[in-house]
Amino acid sequence: MFDSLSGKLQNAFRNLRGLGKISESNASEALREVRLALLEADVNFKVARDFIERVKVKALGAEVVQSIQPGQQIIKIIHDELVDLLGSANAGLQLSGNPSCVLMVGLHGSGKTTSSGKLGRLLHKQGRTPLLVAADVYRPAAMEQLETLGKQLDLPVYVHKGETDVLKIAREALAFAKANNRNTLIFDTAGRLQIDDELMHELAAIRDRTHPVEVLLVADAMTGQEAVRIAEGFHKQVGLTGLILTKVDGDARGGAAISMRAVTGVPIKFLGVGEKTDALENFDPGRLASRILGMGDMIGLIEKAEAAFDQQSAQKQAEKMMKGQLDLEDWLDQMRQMRKMGPLSQILEMLPGELGQAAKSIDPRDVEKNFKQMEAIINSMTRQERRDPEILNASRRRRIATGSGNEVQDVNRLMKQFRETQKLMKTLQKTGLKGLPKLFG
Repeated sequence: MFDSLSGKLQNAFRNLRGLGKISESNASEALREVRLALLEADVNFKVARDFIERVKVKALGAEVVQSIQPGQQIIKIIHDELVDLLGSANAGLQLSGNPSCVLMVGLHGSGKTTSSGKLGRLLHKQGRTPLLVAADVYRPAAMEQLETLGKQLDLPVYVHKGETDVLKIAREALAFAKANNRNTLIFDTAGRLQIDDELMHELAAIRDRTHPVEVLLVADAMTGQEAVRIAEGFHKQVGLTGLILTKVDGDARGGAAISMRAVTGVPIKFLGVGEKTDALENFDPGRLASRILGMGDMIGLIEKAEAAFDQQSAQKQAEKMMKGQLDLEDWLDQMRQMRKMGPLSQILEMLPGELGQAAKSIDPRDVEKNFKQMEAIINSMTRQERRDPEILNASRRRRIATGSGNEVQDVNRLMKQFRETQKLMKTLQKTGLKGLPKLFG
């Protein structure tokens, strides 16, 4: 989502890095490009203006650090101000009471139902006992959708089909939760416009009946500037405690996320980063600011790896790699586990510098196609061939190509990639971490 903003800021930073001395004139000129980048990314005009003014004041008043170039110093100030603008601290859910109620609100189609399921799954993993409550009595099949999602996630769903009184559903859901020891209720409410007074009054009545500890606005990141007015309207009517941004993996310009937090003062708590039920991330302003500014997110990358990789298997493979004993079975297993981390382009975006920028040129469809081809080729080999690739002569390669539906040159190309990986592993064995730049080309 932040690709456009990140790219424009990177261009502006090229001029900033070249500053030999900070003055009011050259700082204003350089920051003008940053301001334009923010505005083009859909950041609210007042938010962008105030942001640049704060950066300028701090840049001109900052003590010069001899070991840091003046342009780098301004970039550091921009990073710190961006973190502050996004929320300065990671704001998690504040759940208290038994049961705790969470109200999911927003427009039609913003992703409330899916986000309710994702949040339920996340809380279940944290040791809580969530109950999804179907409180949308207006949209056809809304209750069935939540029921289906609950079955996929193995989470209980309270549904009262045919009932049109939302307050009665809320009352019954609370009683059901207490009787079944469910300590967190997630209410999937109906979509509504912030200017629809009747439906907003209904939402306020649900709030008063359930006394939620969290009222989360689920906002589509693709909405743009309108998202700010939506957030203001809901906050005024029902008092928001947090925001969930959905479709963050899309091609929205990203300014709405920055603007909503700045205008309403309500913290962003989660980001929806995909369609899968586990594609909900805790929002961390420091890490997001680093990614926007092209500094990567190594902590996020490590967390993804920890969630995707089997620790014992990874340790065994690491030992074999460092001894130069990596075979095709190990290689395929590594690729499969890396695939669990998400699309390769998203993984590369978390890396700093040029590697992160390279992610923009990768087509996820090409990556998926190449992986399936590699998997088919390796699966067409015998166990002996996978464990001892040296025996792959011309006739064996022809058989593997035919069995996997590929050409012999595809098999040869895969074996060449495997040999290069083995060489890189041997380089790491000799040089340690100094060999990492070579590993990434």
